[in-house]
Amino acid sequence: MSEPLLFELGSQDRPSPRLPAPGISARPIDELVPAGLRRRSSLPIASLSEPEVARHFGRLGRLNFNLHQGLYPLGSCTMKYNPAVNEALARLDDFADLHPYHPPARAQGALRLMWELERALLALTAMDRMSLQPAAGAHGEWTGLRMIQAYHRSRGESRDEVLVPDSAHGTNPASATLSRLKTVTIKSGPDGLVQLEDLKSKLSPRGDVDEPQHRRPVRKRHPGDRAAFA
Repeated sequence: MSEPLLFELGSQDRPSPRLPAPGISARPIDELVPAGLRRRSSLPIASLSEPEVARHFGRLGRLNFNLHQGLYPLGSCTMKYNPAVNEALARLDDFADLHPYHPPARAQGALRLMWELERALLALTAMDRMSLQPAAGAHGEWTGLRMIQAYHRSRGESRDEVLVPDSAHGTNPASATLSRLKTVTIKSGPDGLVQLEDLKSKLSPRGDVDEPQHRRPVRKRHPGDRAAFA
């Protein structure tokens, strides 16, 4: 199924909607816009009614694969399992459209939400601090790797590898590459879970003089891209 463009659906020959008089005196366009900024040719705008435009985008939307049609094997590994009510709350205008430079005194509701979320995450993970700055999963992966690098650097260690399952999302090795790390692939079994023997074989021996301790973290998301908790 193909959907024509709005320009193919509409026609410039169709009459434009008639608007009521503004009720105020109108100034000529020559006085409002300098000649150098005005178009010299007509603007090609397809003439369509509002229902026609709405149906056009509705048909395009139905061409997109979504959770109501089947399984998401990759991508959005956390967001795709959220209840719809959570998505609706996250899209509330006063929260989603809050400007980053909005005065803190007038953003106390959003700041309280973020503070309470941080407290909840700390209680679940037993960590000292939590960052809500990453804007997406891939951003979070990269941020985590950079934090790990900073930790090892503070200990005087130089590690250059990260272990990533072969079922991982493509952003995992990409984040490692952006962090100047080498990706070591771990095999997965038929059930989608990591093969522990392969994982053990790729861990560097602790304190081995002949093989420096150069491995970094194991990159495994929960739930995994195959919806598996492991």
